[in-house]
Amino acid sequence: MRHSQADKLATHQRIVEVAARRFREHGIDGISVGDIMKEAGLTVGGFYKHFESRDALVTEAFIMALQDIEHIQDALKTAPQRAISTYVSESHRNNVGRGCPISALVNDVARAPDATREVFTERVSEIINLLAQSFSETEGAQDKGKRSVKHAPCARR
Repeated sequence: MRHSQADKLATHQRIVEVAARRFREHGIDGISVGDIMKEAGLTVGGFYKHFESRDALVTEAFIMALQDIEHIQDALKTAPQRAISTYVSESHRNNVGRGCPISALVNDVARAPDATREVFTERVSEIINLLAQSFSETEGAQDKGKRSVKHAPCARR
């Protein structure tokens, strides 16, 4: 039975989604390709129709998992305090499969394929830069407010 290219792409996407969630929950070595394929509703035999290797799946799953936190990155740009509050919330902590892949997978990255480590490092650097920018803008606004209050009595003289 032949499948259309769209079907193959949808199946591939489903496998990566399952892997991205399960790797966060169990770690890279904590779940087998067989378990991922089974959860995706497929047989292990079909795995190599979609991926060159397990490492290729790991890299794609990391990329997808890191895309799941783009809303945090967007929020850091517009409302950093709310983004941080959401990040450290109980619901975020309790939903590891949909939560931050950085905290869930940081220990696995050291043993991950080079491509995965590069993607991970690039994304972590982006987030650190956003945090630094958010904090420097917040501190700048606070300092500006302090200066205007500090100088206000001088203006009355």
